[in-house]
Amino acid sequence: MGVIVESGFGGRLEERALKSMFEDRKSVFVDLLNWDLPVLDGRFEVDEFDDEHATYVIVADDKGDHLGSARLLPTARRHILGSLFSELCAGSPPQGPGISEITRFCLSRRQTSHSRRQTRNRLITALVSHALERGIRTFTGVAEVSWLQQILAFGWNCRPLGLPLRFDCGLIGALAIEVGPETPVLLARNGIWDAVVEPPVQIQKAA
Repeated sequence: MGVIVESGFGGRLEERALKSMFEDRKSVFVDLLNWDLPVLDGRFEVDEFDDEHATYVIVADDKGDHLGSARLLPTARRHILGSLFSELCAGSPPQGPGISEITRFCLSRRQTSHSRRQTRNRLITALVSHALERGIRTFTGVAEVSWLQQILAFGWNCRPLGLPLRFDCGLIGALAIEVGPETPVLLARNGIWDAVVEPPVQIQKAA
């Protein structure tokens, strides 16, 4: 099991980790959660934010198949919270250099509950490691309330940005996570930090 970081999506699906990631996104967000999202070729959940500006942090198995992933969007340009859900913020949505939005946090449904928890921890560890390496000080995100409550309980410096509101996809809230040198220690206290995660393989351009 390893971590892959893909920078940019050019619309082709020849990279194994990306291909299985988009298939799992369709399985989770469309088939399971019934979100109204575009589906490519009946198999892949790909939306307007999957472009050259997106970064994908992917936990993959030894064959390169997707186990878990998250998409990072720069907030200095159009992104989901600022463009589609700004009313979730009591003030202006956080945006600018050093602030990235976590979107499409996805865990493959092919795993057992134990494996999913392990993948979740490795993915969070990889996201924080990536942030510390790249100078990302803040993550923002939009989440359904039950998942939002879990994120707030991980032990890191995390706060809601406003009151949750109901949309077609459920009761949704926005949050901000501050990332700093203390974050790994805070996550470790709650059993989230995975110290065995190897440095990610950096792929500058996705297939």
